[in-house]
Parts: sequence; C-alpha cells; structure tokens
Amino acid sequence: MSNFIVPDLKITPRIGGYARGQDGFEQILRSALSLLVDHGASALTLRRIATESGMNVGSLNYYFKSKEELIRELLNAVISSYEEAFDEIIHEPGASAEARLENLVALILDDITTKKTTRFFPELWAMSNHDSFVTERMNELYERARVSLNELVAEINPGLSAEAREILALFMSASMEGMTLFAGYEKPWVAKMPLIQLLARKSFVELARTLRTEDLMTS
Repeated sequence: MSNFIVPDLKITPRIGGYARGQDGFEQILRSALSLLVDHGASALTLRRIATESGMNVGSLNYYFKSKEELIRELLNAVISSYEEAFDEIIHEPGASAEARLENLVALILDDITTKKTTRFFPELWAMSNHDSFVTERMNELYERARVSLNELVAEINPGLSAEAREILALFMSASMEGMTLFAGYEKPWVAKMPLIQLLARKSFVELARTLRTEDLMTS
C-alpha cells in the first residue's frame, strides 16, 4: 500500500474572494462531488447541487454562471489534488526514478479502490460520451495526469523519443484506469489489488527501462 494520500479536492482560492465567498465556493464543489459519487451524473443539476449546498439556485449562480463553469472548476480541483500528490512522489528525495515510478503506480491503484474514485471517473466517462464540453475537460484532465508518468519514463530511459514516451505513458494510464471496473471499490477483484499492483509496478518499470523507440515503429 502507498503511504501517499490523494485528497478529494484541491481548491485554489479565488482572486479577490473573501472568506465567506470562498467557503461557499468550496461547499458547492464538495456538494457536486458528493452528488456525483453517491447518485450519479443524473443528479448533477444546478438545482440539486444548490439544495445539497444549503442554498437556492440564485445564490449558486453568484458563484457559478453555468453548469459548465462548475464542472470545469470541479475537474480542476480533482486533478490538482492528484498533481500535488504526484509531485510529492516525483520529487521524493533520495529515491531512484524506478522507485518513484513504482510509488506513483501504487498510489494510483490504491486510489482506484476508494469509493470516490471508483464512482467519480466512470460517471465522467459516461458523460463525456454525450457532452463535448465534458469530453474536452476529460481529455485535458488525463493529459495533465500523464505528465508525471512521462517525466519518470524520461528519467529511466533518456534515449526514448518524446512520442514513444507519450505512448508508453498512455498505455500505463489506460491499463491502471481500466482496473477501476474490475478491482475498484466493491468490485469483484478488489481483494486482489495488491497482486495487480505488484504486477503493474514491476512490468511498468521493466517496460520503461527496456523499451526502444524503434520497437514502436510500424513497417
């Protein structure tokens, strides 16, 4: 198990926001996250979020002019929490790049077993199938998340081309995210996550160490 913990949200204080306004801003985002996790995407309406936050829609509109703006801020707060945790691992003093990659994989797969992550991301995946705005935000979210993997692969295998690193980081990310459906919170294989994590850590480090750019070239 990883010793690093990802917070649910990392909310950046608004420029010029006063304490009461900032508290309301955070409450709305936390309510939106709770609704999405506990009740699914269908519950993510401005009226329902307002009620969950203890305010009316008019008050909510003071903080967010649209549902799209609210979703943008929610996704930004979620990914910022991961970036902070990832950054702590990437800059862990005295640890080799291989060890830091293993720690990053352990953190991601540990996090997948939590209720929040198991339910939050699949709901967003479903929303992105029908909403171009959510699709764009999800693509942005995962691009930012892959930066850490890419950075560690570059340390482990400096000779690998930028394109090869991007593909390898994508493969690692997709392999781990896919485990949400099988070994996430209350999923059939969740008890086997320690073994899955061991396989992922060892195989990803080996791939990062031995992959050559020419291995990915098509004829």
